[in-house]
Amino acid sequence: MNRFWMIALMTLLFSSTVNAERIKDLTSVAGVRSNQLVGYGLVVGLDGTGDKTSFTSATFRNMLNNFGVAIPPSMDPSSKNIAAVAVHADLPPFAKPGQVIDVTVSTIGDAKSLRGGSLIMAPLKGADGQIYAIAQGNLVVSGFGVQGSDGSRLSLNVPSVGRIPGGASVERTVPNAFAQGDSLVLNLNYADFTTARRVAEQINSLLGPGMAQAMDATSIRVSAPRNPNQRVSFLSVLENLEVQPAQEVAKVIINSRTGTIIIGQNVRVSPVAITHGGMTVAITEDLNVDQPNALAGGDTVITPRTGIEVDAGSGHMFEFSPGASLQDIVEAVNQVGAAPGDLMAILEALRQAGALKAELIVI
Repeated sequence: MNRFWMIALMTLLFSSTVNAERIKDLTSVAGVRSNQLVGYGLVVGLDGTGDKTSFTSATFRNMLNNFGVAIPPSMDPSSKNIAAVAVHADLPPFAKPGQVIDVTVSTIGDAKSLRGGSLIMAPLKGADGQIYAIAQGNLVVSGFGVQGSDGSRLSLNVPSVGRIPGGASVERTVPNAFAQGDSLVLNLNYADFTTARRVAEQINSLLGPGMAQAMDATSIRVSAPRNPNQRVSFLSVLENLEVQPAQEVAKVIINSRTGTIIIGQNVRVSPVAITHGGMTVAITEDLNVDQPNALAGGDTVITPRTGIEVDAGSGHMFEFSPGASLQDIVEAVNQVGAAPGDLMAILEALRQAGALKAELIVI
């Protein structure tokens, strides 16, 4: 009997939350964010694929001076085995000194490849100018490039960018307001009034009325304990609550460069009839050689001849009934065999006619 009720309860839970999402996946905690770090350094040990820019030479000279190696001003310390690079990384929230983070290294000058190089100790700074991490290590470069003496070149991927997994050590902690105040704020990843209301209602159903308040379409303020340990446990419970998010706004997104078209599930079309016909224009250029008669005394000339052929395809007409859905639109377009470019024109014409009940976005 107990087993029967357990199975019934599990079935009820799964059936009631089949389309729900966790608050963890819908929101982020205000103030809990990563921070961008950037630095400048040198990559050494390259196999003749470095650069010879002036700032690379100056950086190399300064580095040697710091180690007590004096270079005469008349001597150029440039080398094709060295490259000046920009180093950047993301410092995750709550990162503590001694932890390591991944870094990305990119060439600044005319270095051809960073394959086989090693980054010399480079400080990484935040937007406030403070040093938050120190980067150093051997690069992992996925691309490669070769060049012939005649100027021909072959490359795979991008050899001028590399990664150093765990290549930076955190030196400073970024302060945050997570454990401050009597409340915390949850920010929706995508602003929506309905979803914000549902998140607040779900939290209040667990903690009691008034514990969560939707401030606007993005933020929900939740009363939270001041003790950091209790606040972590409190947030752990909240982020695993499941909420049924609101349906997205009806949108049609068109990428005119790649021909990609995304049609949202809530897109509807008013009653409308569309005719679509294809036309192909072929233009060919031929060169004819005209020679004079043997005794005419003229010159041989080359005359161009242009041929134009127009093939007008048979027109297609299809009709949308009231409240046509996404499936109806796709099926109708597939029946006429419209290409992505034709479909873009059809959607644009529907919008101009006021029949497309969606926001049309062209990127």
